[in-house]
Amino acid sequence: MKKKGSPLIRFISGRMVTHLLLFLLVAIWTAPTLGLLVSSFRDKEQLIISGWWSAFRSSVQYKYGRMGGADDQIQENGKYVIAGSLLDENSLLKIRAFGDRVKTPDAYKAGDTISYKDGATFSLAADGSYRWESPVSYEKKRGKRIYYVVRVPPSFTMDNYREIMAQRGIGRSFINTLTVTVPATIIPIMIAAFAAYAFSWMKFPGRQVLFVVVVGLLVVPLQMSLIPVLRMYNSIGEFFNVSAKSYLGIWLAHTGFGLPLAIYLLRNYMSSLPRDIIESAKMAGASHFQIFTRIVVPLSVPALASFAIFQFLWVWNDLLVALVFLGKRDDQIVLTSKLRELLGSFGGNWEILTSSAFISIIVPLIVFFALQRYFVRGLIAGSVKE
Repeated sequence: MKKKGSPLIRFISGRMVTHLLLFLLVAIWTAPTLGLLVSSFRDKEQLIISGWWSAFRSSVQYKYGRMGGADDQIQENGKYVIAGSLLDENSLLKIRAFGDRVKTPDAYKAGDTISYKDGATFSLAADGSYRWESPVSYEKKRGKRIYYVVRVPPSFTMDNYREIMAQRGIGRSFINTLTVTVPATIIPIMIAAFAAYAFSWMKFPGRQVLFVVVVGLLVVPLQMSLIPVLRMYNSIGEFFNVSAKSYLGIWLAHTGFGLPLAIYLLRNYMSSLPRDIIESAKMAGASHFQIFTRIVVPLSVPALASFAIFQFLWVWNDLLVALVFLGKRDDQIVLTSKLRELLGSFGGNWEILTSSAFISIIVPLIVFFALQRYFVRGLIAGSVKE
């Protein structure tokens, strides 16, 4: 049987389904980041009572206050009167409803009057002004508690970021993380690029066996090598009378852990480069170093950028290696470790945690979007031979 519909209709419908699925996938991955960004600019009260998706519209909040007591009452026309306001003078809030019981805070609309059995009345206006009248004197020192409902307009503030940067030491940890991440990304790229060129275009005994060993290191869990490597660093530190917990130690650690993947990716890419170009350069008298620096490296920018994204994101978000190879002094503690401390000390202050978390992801986002055009191209290069 023939399929119904023209090829054009089937093509358009197929593309629409594909685009819809991609849009949903992007929305699912973007929503948490967007929520974190919005929450980081909200104040604590709004963050507790409502989700980030309601940040751009007014929210309903339940509050309470007290009217004046016996010392605040005056006599007017033979009645005892207590008047005042439950809201601040410059408040922009508007009361929608009120009540005198905690179970029914919205029993009356703003402007209504509550009548009591002893003849007393109480009214509350939308601007917060209230008036209590009674034929008998109010005897209690503390005024009656009044519950009310207000609609709070959306508001955003930079106070969370100011507090984090000024008082919590996040700024220093941010600099420490950059100090760890940038060299720990550049060093393995440099070493892996030389090694990948050697595996691709240089002939030496045991080349294939050595490459298989390097690829085999990809399956070794990071946690298994932490303690042996740390012991080696401690032994070296004792021999040279220096501390093993230093920036140099963590740079070398991240370099060692990232080299297998870097060599594997770059070797696959470099081996897929046109052989005619390399052979022509050799016939022209170019050395391996000249071929590497003037031909291979410029052509391998997509692969280099692809691994740079992997390595940068891994080192920036690392906590385990930083805890093992760095101390907890202010000049060494990284951002992930600092956020862990904040989570323990300020677990209830969500406004601080959200702003701190967004500070920690802003740099990886910039790096990814700056290099993303090379990302897929560098990953799939060399997987298919032409």
